[in-house]
Amino acid sequence: MKLASPSTPYPDDQSLLKSYRQTGDLKVLGELYAKHSEMVYYTCFRYFKESERSKDALMQIFEELIRKVNKQEIMDFSKWLYVVSKNHCLMALRGNKQYSEIPVDDFVEFTANLHQEDAYTEKEERLSLLERCIEKLPEKQKRSVDLFFMNEKCYKEVTEITGFSLNEVKSYIQNGKRNLKNCMEKHAE
Repeated sequence: MKLASPSTPYPDDQSLLKSYRQTGDLKVLGELYAKHSEMVYYTCFRYFKESERSKDALMQIFEELIRKVNKQEIMDFSKWLYVVSKNHCLMALRGNKQYSEIPVDDFVEFTANLHQEDAYTEKEERLSLLERCIEKLPEKQKRSVDLFFMNEKCYKEVTEITGFSLNEVKSYIQNGKRNLKNCMEKHAE
């Protein structure tokens, strides 16, 4: 696939994604990634608060894409890439033990405004509440949510690890997210 010139329309994300999956051409994946690299950089900067570390993460996330893009069904590449970027940053912070725990609500969109920074004490209260709500989940939901969001496993990997069917995994994750949201909202009042 040729890179778009100013006189040709810019290929959309789905076309580039389809082309990469068919050819395995890293130039195509690079073109797709370049369209969203500014968003990835600012997502990383939001978490790392360091320009150089955020730039390093840009390359690391591209390397992750090479492994992950063929493993998952991607309906909206931009949203999917945002979640991958956010999870990369959170896992890096977790690995550096700057945060002792990474809240599931940073992986799951519970609120309409994801970009609003919470005050430190409010964040700590939400973390505590989230921990209590996770403990209340039925075991199968808890395990599926943990593998899918915290360990970044795709549906197929979750089914292989747990022995649950694909439909069960999807159901446990969907119900787990809903139960966490309901629990958080109920106790936040």
